[in-house]
Amino acid sequence: MIETKDSGIKIGDTITVTIDRPIGSRHPKHKEIIYPINYGYIEGVIAPDGEEQDVYILGETEKLEEFEGVLIAIIHRYDDVEEKWVAAAKGRHYTKQEIEKLTHFQEQFYHIDIRM
Repeated sequence: MIETKDSGIKIGDTITVTIDRPIGSRHPKHKEIIYPINYGYIEGVIAPDGEEQDVYILGETEKLEEFEGVLIAIIHRYDDVEEKWVAAAKGRHYTKQEIEKLTHFQEQFYHIDIRM
């Protein structure tokens, strides 16, 4: 089982995500990036960049404020200090290729490895 850095949370665990960039929102610094999926963070879990851990939410087509689901993958960035987590509703499954396609809007700028 793949475990996240220093948090004790592992793939398959249930997590609660606060959505701060719902579908259709723009990246706060790079306005040309529009989020086609919900994106948020896990309150109280600090990532290596010193901020709360970021999470992509897959499979939800409505704008969300909060999401409870399962951690299904970790996107490791070789050229960045942080990792991005990927969550989906319990019972939903995605391949590495599907995750790469759905997160490409932002992950295209990094050399990544999707760990499941």
